Amino acid sequence: MTEIDIQKYKDNPKTAYLADSFLRLAKEEEEIKNMAGSDEAMKSLAEEELSNIQIQKTELLRDMENIFKDEEKEEEFPNEVILEVRAGTGGEEAALFAQELAEMYGKYAGFKGWSFQNLYTSESALGGYKEAAFEIRGKDVYRKLRFETGVHRIQRIPATEKMGRVHTSTASVAIMPVRKKTTIEIKPSDIEIETSRSGGAGGQNVNKVETAVRIIHKATGIDVRSTSQRNQLKNREMAMSILIAKLEAKKEEEEAAKHSANRKSQIGTADRSEKIRTYNILQDRITDHRIKESWHNIEKIFQGYLDPIIESVSNPKSIEDVENTPEAE
Repeated sequence: MTEIDIQKYKDNPKTAYLADSFLRLAKEEEEIKNMAGSDEAMKSLAEEELSNIQIQKTELLRDMENIFKDEEKEEEFPNEVILEVRAGTGGEEAALFAQELAEMYGKYAGFKGWSFQNLYTSESALGGYKEAAFEIRGKDVYRKLRFETGVHRIQRIPATEKMGRVHTSTASVAIMPVRKKTTIEIKPSDIEIETSRSGGAGGQNVNKVETAVRIIHKATGIDVRSTSQRNQLKNREMAMSILIAKLEAKKEEEEAAKHSANRKSQIGTADRSEKIRTYNILQDRITDHRIKESWHNIEKIFQGYLDPIIESVSNPKSIEDVENTPEAE
């Protein structure tokens, strides 16, 4: 192997030291061959030494390739996502539902040993979430949550309902992967940045300086915020990460819609406008409309016990069934 062949390993911080070892062995191999070529007595000794070097080189190549394959897997299914929840139809009840969904995913993250960080929340009058964003980090986080994107619907009698009528409210969920490599390029002229003070509950811990950051992407109108960090620079970096994740998700959604001849296969296209799941409180039943499967014990599921749903929706057979059945109403 030439130095040009191994350049990609030298350029990667995770394999650079292995590449250096490989090149050192290649140089040693060349020196031994030259010595053996001019000395017959050295040939047998050289053959054994060259054999050992070849074994070491093969092991180094295998290790470097494995590292590259692991990186490719992580690029496809990164271990960091942005979870965004937004209240839909239903007013205050929708905002309360959005908050419950966020808390459900937060508890699920806790069970999985993932970190769950609040990036930004906009609360309604009753304390629900008009919109909120969270960063989730952990092994297999995107692989597990990627099919949660879409419109979630809840049917129940609100506590404020005096006539005992069942209300239907919705909230949208978006799971956006944060990838280390991105094709999205954002120029300073593409965005507007606003700063403001971050306030605490009940007027407590209000920042004296403007640490909260809002970024507006002019071309798309996408608006992101970060208020969780203690200084403006970190909030700005986090807001940019959210913006890039949103732009990538938008691009992927548009590409999937363009190339999908069959609208029924949207389980895999991150279409946040699709109604994917209904939570019927009176019947204690959750139904995923894409795979036409239901689960009971809503209270336990809201406490973060999501694995039965996550595993069913992620099952390749479930995705195949969706593609071969009419779209859920």
